[in-house]
Amino acid sequence: MSIHTNHLPTDALQELDARHHLHPFTAGNELASKGARVIKSAQGVYLTDSEGEEILDAMSGLWCVNIGYGREELADAAARQMRELPYYNTFFQTTHVPALTLAARIAEFTPNDLNHVFFASGGSEANDTNIRLVRHYWALQNKPQKNIIISRRNAYHGSSLGSGSLGGMKPMHAQGGMPIPDIVHIDQPDWWSEGGDMSPDDFGRERAAQLRLAIEQYGEDRVAAFIAEPVQGAGGVIVPPASYWPEIQAICDEHEILLIADEVICGFGRTANWFGSETYDIRPDVMTIAKGLSSGYAPVGASIVTDSVADVINSGGEFNHGYTYSGHPVACAVALENLRILQEEKIVERVREQTAPYLASRWQELAEHPLVGEAKSIGLLGSIALTPDKSSRASFSAEAGTVGKICREHCFASQMVMRHVYDRMVISPPLIITQSEIDILMERVTNALDKTLDTLHKEGLMKAAGG
Repeated sequence: MSIHTNHLPTDALQELDARHHLHPFTAGNELASKGARVIKSAQGVYLTDSEGEEILDAMSGLWCVNIGYGREELADAAARQMRELPYYNTFFQTTHVPALTLAARIAEFTPNDLNHVFFASGGSEANDTNIRLVRHYWALQNKPQKNIIISRRNAYHGSSLGSGSLGGMKPMHAQGGMPIPDIVHIDQPDWWSEGGDMSPDDFGRERAAQLRLAIEQYGEDRVAAFIAEPVQGAGGVIVPPASYWPEIQAICDEHEILLIADEVICGFGRTANWFGSETYDIRPDVMTIAKGLSSGYAPVGASIVTDSVADVINSGGEFNHGYTYSGHPVACAVALENLRILQEEKIVERVREQTAPYLASRWQELAEHPLVGEAKSIGLLGSIALTPDKSSRASFSAEAGTVGKICREHCFASQMVMRHVYDRMVISPPLIITQSEIDILMERVTNALDKTLDTLHKEGLMKAAGG
């Protein structure tokens, strides 16, 4: 059966999918009973499903299709590379032109002295690399006991055993023996949900101070690194208070620990700069990248380290770590073409100067909706906190995520992909979205919110917890 000439009806495709395909982060029996949505094609910011419905993809796939769908240049780059050198590894003192060229290009874009690249196939692998790398870094300096990595609750850094442990999501940790030893978590800077009566700035400093307390608790001689996303993506697009990152950076500067910035979502223009580290003036020792590196057209990720970190790693003999597809030539060729398009078409500049300010002004209008307590955006990331009571920032009496899932279904019915994280709704549209497409997005978001509010009233769910 050729996927290019397949004309099976949707129900037959859904039945085949249910019979053989195990989906990520999915209740399999529940999906099989309703049938998966089958996506057939995509162009620009729109998906087309097997029923011919055109759907505005406000999530860029999984936060990754930065340059939009349907760019023939990336397909051509992949085809050329497949014909010339479809695969070779970078083990055993060997390299190839796509990998070395991409490493050099990445070093041109990254801030400060982040000049050395260790390739992976995605963010999960790259963050697994970071665990090995920072522990090896300290061991080479005769400090093998410095192996604790501090992360944040509700953070997402991947779903492998190591990267899932770095993340702080309870549902993931409930399965598969996570977290692994010597990974600990402090609280997230989510003022809306957890700030209480504190001002956002005071709350940001308090949450940052937890890093200092954790270093004191475990001992600076035991703590290897702190890892965090500039903006928590899968955690709900948690935009930190302005006071948070300056205090985190100051703490890292004071103590002998490495700072890892997970830029898998924030990198390559998402926050209206090339990297979220530039947006928040973060000076990481290690940076994780993936997703926007190839705009999702090919699986590629990397860990980028500073000159000083690389000097230690390179002087320590063999680093016994790597992946079959580290620096895969086709993925690297696609990433290089993606970076060319981002740079030559000035997509990041357009986001910063035009579409991000426009989205911010339109997105803030949602705060007037009776169901929305907070509407936050930065660059082309946005989130809204759903609440039954704005004045008290109340959560719903229903189980967390119940209302978010209802809203998500109304989004789908409104021909739009918007994700729910418990009872927050989040967007991350392609960076090439236009102002007129943002207007369409806003119409559909508002329509979904109106229908959600109507459903909540009809089902008696517009109730605050403890009320």
